[in-house]
Amino acid sequence: MGHTCGVSSGKLVGRVQVTMDLGLSQIRPSVFQNGWMKLGSESEKTTAKLHLTVKTEPDPRFVFQFGGEPECSPVVFQIQGNIRQPVFSCKFSADRSRSRSLPQDFSNKNRGWMRTFSGEKERQGRERKGWMIMIHDLSGSPVAAASMITPFVPSPGSDRVSRSNPGAWLILRPNGFSIRSWKPWGRLEAWRERGPIDGLGYKFELVTENSSNNGIPIAEATMSVKKGGQFCIDKRVSSNSFAMSFRSPVKGFVVGATVEGEGKISKSVVQVGMQHVTCMADAALFISLSALIDLSMDACQLFSSKLRKELCHDYDNDSFFLNPI
Repeated sequence: MGHTCGVSSGKLVGRVQVTMDLGLSQIRPSVFQNGWMKLGSESEKTTAKLHLTVKTEPDPRFVFQFGGEPECSPVVFQIQGNIRQPVFSCKFSADRSRSRSLPQDFSNKNRGWMRTFSGEKERQGRERKGWMIMIHDLSGSPVAAASMITPFVPSPGSDRVSRSNPGAWLILRPNGFSIRSWKPWGRLEAWRERGPIDGLGYKFELVTENSSNNGIPIAEATMSVKKGGQFCIDKRVSSNSFAMSFRSPVKGFVVGATVEGEGKISKSVVQVGMQHVTCMADAALFISLSALIDLSMDACQLFSSKLRKELCHDYDNDSFFLNPI
């Protein structure tokens, strides 16, 4: 019908058919077609031809699933066929005390990333702040963390978080073996989009040692608030800067996570490209990023809506970094 490759109208010239055996692509790269092909059947009197290359290559992935919604501090399972094995646990906190939202070591050394959060006077009125999530491995060691560094607040005269004043999260990874020493890995901004489709807008960027206060843009998109959607980073179609962080020269799928719409129970399925995981701590960073996309759906709810109790309670964070569960 011509509705492909950005073409909205046109005349159908012809069709080609290529037979593929996808089983081979799980083992090694395969080329199924490389050359000219006649458009249409042999009986048709046409001279139109198409030069077509069709190839596949292995793209192995780890598959994880949250055992519940991130704010309920769920277990995260690794899925291998019919086997579900617990590999991580999440600890969610809704402590509204800013001084305890991030580890002291990080707060003292990374003032630049905290400028919009700690450098302002206490906001008056409504705001959602202090949310944090910690990812632990099976031994109880923290392997990733994420904290809300800019509160989610409604724009003046509105009931929604606007694009001009988004809320923001910072994802942290351990810096060495101390549970009190962390370094930034990624920054996620989220807001509520206006328009014909009510959407969750988000922007994710990597934080590198050389990026100062400016990160490396990786992904920016909008997801339906009502239906949810798929959060995805793919180096084949997005920034190659991701290779800079993971020391991987190969392109390919990086991460994808399902997100349910507003008000629906979400147990996200997360897929992570194996070539981007050198240890389980790498996978934990993607797990925390997926949790933040889900939590942003709640943080960007209209302020006339009531949040579930797990997102409103203030928890005691005194033992959050000292005695991870």
